[in-house]
Amino acid sequence: MPAKGKLKSPERFIRPLVRNLDGYAPGEQPHISDIIKLNTNENPISPSPKVLRAIKKSADSKLRLYPNPTAKPLRYALAQLHCCQPENIIIGNGSDELLALATRCFVEPKSSGTKTLKEIARQTIQYFTPSYSLYPILADIHGARKNEFKLAQNYKLPNKTSLIKGKWNFQAALTYITTPNAPSGVGYKTKDLAKICKDQNGIIILDEAYIDFAEETALNLIKRFPNVIISRTFSKSYSLCSQRIGYFIAHPKLITAIDRIRDSYNTNGLGQTAALATLTDLNYYQKQFKRIIKARSQTSKILTEIGFDVIPSQTNFIYAKPKGLSAKDWFNKLRKRKIITRWFDTKECRDWLRITIGTEREMKKFISSTKAIVEKDTQR
Repeated sequence: MPAKGKLKSPERFIRPLVRNLDGYAPGEQPHISDIIKLNTNENPISPSPKVLRAIKKSADSKLRLYPNPTAKPLRYALAQLHCCQPENIIIGNGSDELLALATRCFVEPKSSGTKTLKEIARQTIQYFTPSYSLYPILADIHGARKNEFKLAQNYKLPNKTSLIKGKWNFQAALTYITTPNAPSGVGYKTKDLAKICKDQNGIIILDEAYIDFAEETALNLIKRFPNVIISRTFSKSYSLCSQRIGYFIAHPKLITAIDRIRDSYNTNGLGQTAALATLTDLNYYQKQFKRIIKARSQTSKILTEIGFDVIPSQTNFIYAKPKGLSAKDWFNKLRKRKIITRWFDTKECRDWLRITIGTEREMKKFISSTKAIVEKDTQR
């Protein structure tokens, strides 16, 4: 018989770790007509016509069947693109799923009985800050230790002396580095990343979500260092955010380990089809990358001319600090004009605004609106 009296809250069944967890806050996805959306670093151009045709062709009775469980055709196509073997590649439900799998695969949850530095290292996830805000959340979900290293104001990679001074853990089980950096957009040279990889004794993931807009990739480091994983996605560059396709490139032993804990049929069939079709029409996307890079340069130049601080970017967004008003005010005043950007209310980021590069029309509207906001504030 159930106990009489007031029923206890179902919250008591939830693990304390989860009960007190702050989940990831995704960028806003407004469903409003004629809005200019510059907040989540999406490619403003539609997928290639070849990709759209491939998706439509695949949307038939085969939808009742399970997709290829290991995305084998896509892995083979990517292996050919990156001059490696299919065994070097694993496909995920977006790169975020793979980042979470890596956390579960390589990091031990922290324990109250931990005594040695080696045990602490095995329970540690580290990353630079500011960086991708998902990293600390993955650590919290897993119950791991976090080691945050604050970047200098120029967001450049620190040298070994600075890392040691800042208590960087060279034995940490898992290290995340977003390259180019987000939210600043700063690009990193492969030779500088290699120095960190050489000294790191745990797994190090180089998150290259924005690499198609950068000057160089660190892909070759997987051949030099067996503890390095390269993370890529079809979302930012290839206009496939909704299809959720990401992948890791690494030593086969690391890929095999991650694959052991991967969910069955973790990537949908239409996503696999879209990604495969994308790889057959790379010229289409290369033209878009050049257009975005050109617009990025032009927008940065104009913002600098009106007195804003703009960090040199190697991504499809820019990071700017306004003059004469706060970043929050700039964000809100753009929003009133139906232009959505991204403002992060954290100590390191609240003075800055992150602006995704949109179409030519969208960027003209963004610039004209920003100039109008500045002029109106100056006249007060």
